[in-house]
Amino acid sequence: MFRHILLATDGSSASEHAAQLAVELARVHQARLTALYVVDPYPYLGVGEANPLGFQAYMSAALQHAAQAHQKVMALCETAPAVEVQPRLAEDVAAATGIVQSARQVEADLIVVGSHGRTGVARLMLGSVASKVVAESPIPVLVAR
Repeated sequence: MFRHILLATDGSSASEHAAQLAVELARVHQARLTALYVVDPYPYLGVGEANPLGFQAYMSAALQHAAQAHQKVMALCETAPAVEVQPRLAEDVAAATGIVQSARQVEADLIVVGSHGRTGVARLMLGSVASKVVAESPIPVLVAR
């Protein structure tokens, strides 16, 4: 049923659970898997222009974190039967938008995202990437808690 699954990962425990589900779905459906890490836009726009070292440090840390998150997914994919996985990075875009845009670009037919399960005021204050992806996505979204 699914030929290409896009997994949004940020290395958190919620995304690790989503990764396990995505890899198992990919095995069952013999689907390809794209593991996407979204680097949020640099939060200090005015400061970054005056101090390029701040931006470089931010990007270096983000790329290192992305590599760690991708490595966790690739380790899950290596156990038999192996799953074909393609790491992907989206930069300078809000997480939900980057996930939906990447799903379109790779022609995924399912998006898998983790959710921290926040409710009430915490959800309103912090927002929910998962709920934004569900609202914006033209393809099915599996939200793992």
